[in-house]
Amino acid sequence: MEIPKSLVIFCLLLTHVNIAFSAETAQALVQDTTLNKTRHNNIAEDDKKLLLNGKIDFYQSDNTTNEIPYFDNRFRIDAELDEITLVFFRERGSTPVILVQPDGKKIRANDYDHEKVKWHDDRTFDMIKISKPMPGPWQAIGDILPDSKILVVSDVSIAVDPLPEVVLSGETLKVVGRLYNGNQKIDVLGFKDTVQLDVNFFSTNNSAYDNFGRDGFKLTSFEDNGRDLDEYAGDGLYTGEFVLDFATGEWQPVFIIKLPLITRELRQKPILLYQSPITLTVETSNEESSPHNLLITIDPTYVDPSSLVFQGKTTFPDRQTKPFSIINNESNEDAITRTQIIPYTEPGIHRVNLSAFGRTTTGREFRLVVPEFTFNVKGSLNKTLKTTTEEIDGDQALIVDTSIQDLADKNRKMLEDIAEQKKIKEEDKTQTILLIAAGNGIIILIALAIFLVMRKRKLKQ
Repeated sequence: MEIPKSLVIFCLLLTHVNIAFSAETAQALVQDTTLNKTRHNNIAEDDKKLLLNGKIDFYQSDNTTNEIPYFDNRFRIDAELDEITLVFFRERGSTPVILVQPDGKKIRANDYDHEKVKWHDDRTFDMIKISKPMPGPWQAIGDILPDSKILVVSDVSIAVDPLPEVVLSGETLKVVGRLYNGNQKIDVLGFKDTVQLDVNFFSTNNSAYDNFGRDGFKLTSFEDNGRDLDEYAGDGLYTGEFVLDFATGEWQPVFIIKLPLITRELRQKPILLYQSPITLTVETSNEESSPHNLLITIDPTYVDPSSLVFQGKTTFPDRQTKPFSIINNESNEDAITRTQIIPYTEPGIHRVNLSAFGRTTTGREFRLVVPEFTFNVKGSLNKTLKTTTEEIDGDQALIVDTSIQDLADKNRKMLEDIAEQKKIKEEDKTQTILLIAAGNGIIILIALAIFLVMRKRKLKQ
């Protein structure tokens, strides 16, 4: 059978097109594979940079651009890492995460190699420290918070502004600390739940100061909760507030970072704590018409007396209170003194609480609380009897203050009444005893008579 020439030409054209199409397809496949490999290498490089920066974003599923799809919560550990500490933030109260190694083996909170892995699980996070982790893609399975990050903890440290070299007893200091992971600031919101920041003071044991031989102690803890002196919650600035109400002398501040698996500390140079520059004295009055005078004396060695203002409160014996403030020094010629009038109310213990606000001689603003000051106002019984002299028929006669005399008479009468009541009680007691003795005697006599009668009848029988 003769094959038409046109059919032969058509077959040849079709073969040529198939060959050309296969070549283009192969080239496209090679390019696509190269592109995917390049993307994979780029991802690995990005992982390494993120690890060095202390932070890893969770990979998102992408079945289109990756030759081997990545699943959610997957991350890569570089071969150069000898040790890694991971922090996973998850739903409050959820179970700990499960780690899947590149070889498919699982690491659980209750099932891991204790020589290579340390695991701390909390209500809101897991902190896992792994020695010589297996290089390659890892996966975290659990109720991990949306938009969360794997925090790779490499070298956590704290930066705190230096404390003043000279501070005053009673001062309230505010210190602000910033946490760093390597040279990167930690701004992960949930991290504040994983860390505890303590402020400790240790005596330098310098025998020249009053705090020689004193034990170290914790003053306060840093907080990032928007309370007290902390300005904003969750802004990464940890604020500590403490009152210097301990022994004066030379102290070394030590700031300690405590994580479940890591502890770090920052030691600052020693500071000197001096006595309060405020001294209180009082001139008391024993007359209701005259007030008490509170005298405030300022030591100008470390503070500027003219800058000081005061806010105080007086608590009277009946526990009523009256606030007062001293803003200027117009009534005093000397800048180192202030006076405050306290009204006379009644005898008894008076308490004065005072806060001072001012500047040191170096220009630093400060606020401090003066130790509570108390004074006792004695009553009229302790006063010397008031006497006056009057002329009666040309003679000088001594007249005793009647109010005091009346009070003395009342006290004497009260003592006499108490003695009389005591005497009556003693007499009543004696009478009762006599009645009891007489009653017992009568009972004995009756019993004896009955005994004798019964015996006599038996003898007659």
